[in-house]
Order: sequence, then structure tokens, then C-alpha cells
Amino acid sequence: MLVYEAGPITVRELEEKDEWSLASWLSNPDVLQYYEGRDNPHDVERVREHFYVDDDETRCIIEYEGKPTGYIQFYLLDEETLGEYGYDGSDSGGRTFATDQFIGEPDYWNRGIGTKLVTSMVDYLVFQRQADRIVMDPQAWNERAIACYEKCGFRKVRLLEKHEQHEGELRDCWIIEYRAERN
Repeated sequence: MLVYEAGPITVRELEEKDEWSLASWLSNPDVLQYYEGRDNPHDVERVREHFYVDDDETRCIIEYEGKPTGYIQFYLLDEETLGEYGYDGSDSGGRTFATDQFIGEPDYWNRGIGTKLVTSMVDYLVFQRQADRIVMDPQAWNERAIACYEKCGFRKVRLLEKHEQHEGELRDCWIIEYRAERN
């Protein structure tokens, strides 16, 4: 099912046929260096277990000019996760969504597609899903991703030390957020 189109980018819900693209991307060490970890490759069976489960996340394929090029998921954060991210009841952010994404085709890296994707997802979440805040938790060492997110209007709000297991060690992550401004 189509989620949205924005110029050359189409975001659509994950379909069964996409398991092969995901398995290809998530067995590529260049991709795994940034997403999941090189010690955590996925074959088709693992992709099915990890990405084809019923929960509150909307899992999508990113197409660029009609070619599957990556993955994005988004979800409304619950109180427990908001607390884990350092938000408390006094910080009434309204509807807070989170996203996770990667461009799975390295030939499409460094072409501005990530910036177009994140900007279009922000627009979708703010104007179609009434998000008041959007957050992500990139690993602190992933400067390329953080630079992309900051270009899209996100800002660092807090460092979570030893927050995510990646390639055998707990890594620090930044909580970054985008606050919606509606007129």
C-alpha cells in the first residue's frame, strides 16, 4: 500500500516480495556497518522474523525513481520508550513519532536521497499523522547520518550512553528531535 510519493521518492508498505531486497541489503557489510552491524547479517528467514511481525511499526520500502533502494519504519512512541529517551510528563510533546531508515543500495549513497527521504517523511508525519515531535536515536559515531538529519531540521537533545548493541559493544546514541511548527 502506498504511504506517500514525493518527487522521485515513493514510500510504500512492506510486501512479501521485499524480503529478498532486505536480505540482500542486510547481508552487505557496507550497509551493515551502519545498520544492524556487520556481525548481524540477515538471510531471508531472519528478515521474515525481524521485519514481518505484527506490532505498531509501519514498515516501508523506499523506492527512488521506481527502484527499491532502502527501508524506513515509523511508529508512535509509547510512554515507556519516551521515558527511556529521557522525556518525562513535564515535557508534553504531544504526538511523538520515531523513525529508523537506511539506504540499502550503496550506489545511491551521497546523492542527497537520504535528505529528500527524511524531509518528505517529516512532512508526511507532521501533516498527515499530526506529529508534534519526531525523534531518532542514531549512534553517536555515525556522523554522516547525523549531518543528514540536522540538515533536515533535527537537533541533538541528549546523549544516551551505551544505548545500543552494535558489533559486539554498547554504543552511545544521540536522541535527536524535530519539533513541528504548524501555522
